[in-house]
Amino acid sequence: MTSLTPDEIERYARHIVLRDVGGPGQARLKAARVLVVGAGGLGAPLLQYLAAAGIGTLGIVDDDTVSLSNLQRQVIHGTPDIGRPKVESAAEAVRRLNPHVRVETQALRLTEGNAEALIAGYDLVADGSDNFSTRYTVSDACFRAGKPLVTAALGQFDGSLTTIRAHENGPDGRPNPTYRCLFPEPPPAGAVPTCAEAGVLGALAGLMGSLMALEVIREITGFGEGLVGRLLMVDARSLRFETLAYAWDPANPLSGTAARRSS
Repeated sequence: MTSLTPDEIERYARHIVLRDVGGPGQARLKAARVLVVGAGGLGAPLLQYLAAAGIGTLGIVDDDTVSLSNLQRQVIHGTPDIGRPKVESAAEAVRRLNPHVRVETQALRLTEGNAEALIAGYDLVADGSDNFSTRYTVSDACFRAGKPLVTAALGQFDGSLTTIRAHENGPDGRPNPTYRCLFPEPPPAGAVPTCAEAGVLGALAGLMGSLMALEVIREITGFGEGLVGRLLMVDARSLRFETLAYAWDPANPLSGTAARRSS
């Protein structure tokens, strides 16, 4: 198991004294390789808390540059970063926060053509992208590559979060659900307004990104009840949290009955 240096033992002392994390859990965090898709509203707090937690290697994929309108919620970037690639300013912030974390950057858009190659070298993927196309591409690629996925989405005053381990079976022997079991198809183009069109509450992005980091940490260390087959929904207007259970859909195109017959 990966050993911790004296500096790391002091840095992560509040984790190490937690019975459900401890030294072995912190060592698993140090050994982990996590790919974060998107360094925006969700990715910003997610990256900060994963870096602070001591994830050994963080990959960052984003093809955008920092703009002034990002700074209301994308707290890993600052005013001097306007115009810089987000992967650069995010990587710099991670290294400043925790020099023990290795950062790997990809200043490009994740697509069907490169998704599997990008995620191949990581243990887990955390998707904080802001569009349906990327979410489906990431989730499909994670299924094919056998990688767990933590994925979240933001609305104006609402957010959602779930974990996908569709390459595995659940305790009942049935396949775990895919993202397409939860949302079979993306909505028609233009049906859901973009963040620029509808707006988003900045602190809500911070809350959901932090919950993503918590779920990633739980997946790596193994404590608690994960969100596989459960969709956490957050309503910022009432500050209400609800959880919706969902299950494998035999009609889904990835692991459904027809796909299993043809494999």
